[in-house]
Order: sequence, then C-alpha cells, then structure tokens
Amino acid sequence: MERREFILASSGYALSALGLPDMDSITRRTRTALPGAVRVGQGEVTSVRHMVKALGDSASELGGGHARHLAVRYLTQDVAPWLEGRFTEATGRDLFAATAQLVHLAGWMAQDEGDTPELRGLAQHYYAHSFRLAAEAGDPELSATALRGLAVQCVDLGHRAEAVQLGEACVEYGRHLDNPRAVAYYEATLANAAAQDDDHRMAIKHLALSETAIGKPSAAPGDSWAAHYSPGRWAHECGMILSRLGDLDAAEEHLDLALDIHGLDRRRTRAIVLADLGGVRLRQGDVDGAMATWRDFLDCADGIRSVRVQAALQDMRVRLRRYSGVPEAQELRMLAAHIEAWGV
Repeated sequence: MERREFILASSGYALSALGLPDMDSITRRTRTALPGAVRVGQGEVTSVRHMVKALGDSASELGGGHARHLAVRYLTQDVAPWLEGRFTEATGRDLFAATAQLVHLAGWMAQDEGDTPELRGLAQHYYAHSFRLAAEAGDPELSATALRGLAVQCVDLGHRAEAVQLGEACVEYGRHLDNPRAVAYYEATLANAAAQDDDHRMAIKHLALSETAIGKPSAAPGDSWAAHYSPGRWAHECGMILSRLGDLDAAEEHLDLALDIHGLDRRRTRAIVLADLGGVRLRQGDVDGAMATWRDFLDCADGIRSVRVQAALQDMRVRLRRYSGVPEAQELRMLAAHIEAWGV
C-alpha cells in the first residue's frame, strides 16, 4: 500500500502527520535489540490478546469509564517492555498487531468515558498510536479501524470535512480485505460521516455498499478486530444514518431489527439503541411508544459509565420537558436524573 499522509487541521483539533511509519522497523529491531532486553514469544502475544478481549468485554457491557485505568496500566507496565524486547520478525508483527488492538481499546475507553478536552485528547493520541502500530505490523484492517476511531471522533466533535476525509481513508485501507464485516464497518463509517456533512448522495451510496457487505457470509473465525460488527450493530448504525437523512420509518425499522432480531446482548449497546429508538419514535409523533422505549432504556442504563449513555439520558430529559402535564413523562425524567447523577 502506498505511503499516505492524513492531516487533521481545524480550530482546537489538530493532529500532525498521520503517516505510515518505517515499515522495516520491526525487522530492524530483531537485529538491534539491547543485550538485556526481555525475550518475547507467542505466549506474550496471546496474553495481550486475552487482555484485550477481557477488558473489551467489560467495557462493552458497562462502559469505557469502568476499566480504562486497568488497560493503561497493563499497557505501560507489562506490554511496553515487550515492545522493546527481543523477538523474531513474525512474533514482532503479531505483538505490534495485538498491541494496536489494546491501544485502540484504550482510546475507545477514553472517548466513551467522558466529553472533556483531556479525554478527547487521550482518545486521539491512542487512536493515532494504534494506527502507527498497526501499520508497522502490516495489518490493513487494524490500520483502517484506527482511522475509523478518529473519524467517529471527528463526527462527534462536528469536524465534518475531516470526518469524511478519514472515512474515505478508512474505506481505502479496508478495500481489499477478504472480510465482509470489516468492509461493512468502514463503508458505514463513511456513510455516517457523509450524512453528518449533509451529503445525501455519498451517504446513500456507501450505506448501500455497507448493506451489500454485511449481507455476505462472514469470514472464518479468527482474530478479526471487526468481527464484533454484527448485523445487529450494522442495523443500529444504519438506522441512525437513515434518521439523519430524514427517513424515520426506515430508521425505526432498522432499530427494531437491531433489537428484536439480532438481540444486542451487551447492556451498554442495547441501552444506546433503545435511547435512539425512543428519539425516533418521538419525532414520528408516537409519544406513548417513545416513553415505553425509554423506560426500557432506563432499565438498561443503570450502572453504565458511558458518555453516550449520559448524553442520551440528558437528551431524553430535555425532550420530555414539553410533556409536563403527563405523569409518566415526569416520572421518566426523575428516573433519568437519578441514573445520570450516579453515572457521573
């Protein structure tokens, strides 16, 4: 893959060159490791992968704010010395790829923990570092996923042009992967960025491409970072893109599909989908349906430490203010305020 450089430049959000690192660095390190460097083998690589899964499962269930400090401590105290250790070229590439996953997870946790300048900066730093590690490992899927993290962060911060640019880069890196879920993941990322940029033509085009990809048989089980992007998660993301494009009926259909057919067993994920579905139903004028859905959302949201859930709680409370004469609406607002206070 040709060398590329992606620059994010906007007020308060600048990332200097996000270019491919020295692709021969791992080969060189196998020859120049210091005499006292720790010897690293596949056992250490397996350890990193197991920790990524355990910490990722916890964060997916309870939110990024629960265990980020554990991920960072493991990264700095255990994994960092291994990266400077002695290893074969094959082990080095596996180690850097596994570490790219861990660093990306730390970025996602920071992004999900809160909406502060410090946490946003940490997430950006981790995503950029994950990209560099993945590129050194020669793993285009992990490289694309790191770029996706940056694209989603740009969407959240309202940097629309940068989000589209990163979404396009993400799709380019994943274009030749033999992994339909990964392709769907990246195409949906670009569709979402385009929808936020009010480019309906581009959004619809890449949404269709993501739908084609998610409908194909998934790749054989393995260490794919995109394996978690299930049809249910796709249906949720597709539903919110359609909502942004103004097709509320199709949005509701996809959100129902995500919940009722594909399940979404992670509590944090299910809570967010329920919150989004309630908002779509309210926009359609289905007040009773919205409140019933939001009651289910509150049941899921209790105990989750996630900025996405906190934002959904606040959004729901604000939207229900106009229904001050409806007892159920006021009850939901009080319950949301209680959960919101405990989640801070």
